[in-house]
Amino acid sequence: MPERRTVALVTLGCARNEVDSEELAGRLEADGWKLVEDAEEADVAVVNTCGFVEAAKKDSVDALLEANDLKGHGRTQAVVAVGCMAERYGKELAEALPEADGVLGFDDYADISDRLQTILNGGIHAAHTPRDRRKLLPISPAERQDSAAAVALPGHGPVDLPDGLAPPRAPCALRRRLDGSPVASVKLASGCDRRCSFCAIPSFRGSFISRRPSDVLNETRWLAEQGVKEVMLVSENNTSYGKDLGDIRLLESLLPELAEVDGLERVRVSYLQPAEMRPGLIDVLTSTPKVAPYFDLSFQHSAPDVLRAMRRFGDTDRFLELLDTIRSKAPQAGVRSNFIVGFPGESAADLAELERFLNHARLDAIGVFGYSDEEGTEAAGYDGKLDEDVVAERLARVSRLAEELVSQRAEERVGETVHVLVESVDEEEGVYGRAAHQAPETDGQVLLTSGEGLTVGRMVEAKVVGTEGVDLVAEPLFEGSPARIEEAGR
Repeated sequence: MPERRTVALVTLGCARNEVDSEELAGRLEADGWKLVEDAEEADVAVVNTCGFVEAAKKDSVDALLEANDLKGHGRTQAVVAVGCMAERYGKELAEALPEADGVLGFDDYADISDRLQTILNGGIHAAHTPRDRRKLLPISPAERQDSAAAVALPGHGPVDLPDGLAPPRAPCALRRRLDGSPVASVKLASGCDRRCSFCAIPSFRGSFISRRPSDVLNETRWLAEQGVKEVMLVSENNTSYGKDLGDIRLLESLLPELAEVDGLERVRVSYLQPAEMRPGLIDVLTSTPKVAPYFDLSFQHSAPDVLRAMRRFGDTDRFLELLDTIRSKAPQAGVRSNFIVGFPGESAADLAELERFLNHARLDAIGVFGYSDEEGTEAAGYDGKLDEDVVAERLARVSRLAEELVSQRAEERVGETVHVLVESVDEEEGVYGRAAHQAPETDGQVLLTSGEGLTVGRMVEAKVVGTEGVDLVAEPLFEGSPARIEEAGR
């Protein structure tokens, strides 16, 4: 019997890319490929690239070059780029980076096995000429579902799967887990209809289109059967879910159903637009058992003039009112956000307004980015560009403030009782997990003071007794433990 072809998937970027990599893994394994973790042990190294900002694109190029260095020194014979940067630049990337033996776009995903085999055999697959994917679906959201089958939408499905890759009772997205983590992301939708002046994502991810609730439920059930304890719903904009299915409130009815999936301990929603938050969604997120009261709100700034230039809505006071509403319903709710400083035209007063918001918002996690032009975006043509050294100074200044503020917010949580999903157990490193206010990768974590009897995937109640920067230190409330007895006596 001939030796099986081997492939390694190297994933960069966001959780959406992680889902796409697991779809590619499912397709490849179903066609006979053997999946390996290390690129040096693979015939083909597939790098799932990120094309969001310059730093992410540089990381993607570095990963492709690193994989290319393996050729001639081990098993690796070919390096292939997929993902957002590959889709966004296509032929241009292939010409600029000859070290990549292939550049595949989203339209190639359904035939990924054939594409890789062609490249492995020494053939050439011509890279695509990029196109604006917003034009592939009707302008009207209500008309998109009928056209979706003709458009490549990574992570959407449904398709029938081989035995062992999906529950036999129902189809779900073609997928193969690439790690044993008790946490997995599930795509709720793809694309975005917003036209933020700094963002190029809609041009290569396309217009917003929701997955059917049944597909989301079936995939979540399958993940739970694989041992997943927490699912995180991802898309470019989860607050728009259902608008193309005739029900903008569809997320409010889907979340309780997901929370009832056997085996799941927690459901988390990411990527929420502040301008689209509605009372009913806040109620569901703050009151549904097993749904984390977690708000990943994309504020980006809080000065009105800057937000308008970004083609966004809101201001400091309205954002603070939103946070007050959330915390009036769930005082322990977690909130994170990202911000851009140095946007064209940002004045010293605008920066001070952003700092005013940050000082009052009590955010659990803050990401700060310095503005840089993204080709193809409206803001790239704006006047009023700030000097690079000014942007760098503002980035450093706000980053220092953010670090101080998230540490203060962590200290506020001392004394709280939290539910921690255990994610790693190591005799030397200790036992780490995450509470409901902490999303994977982007936020802090919890160090448990005792690991007695704990295993990965277990949900444990614990009392916060200290902090380490943004991270928490918590004592498990085991039956009969001093912390449990103290809690019971209150």
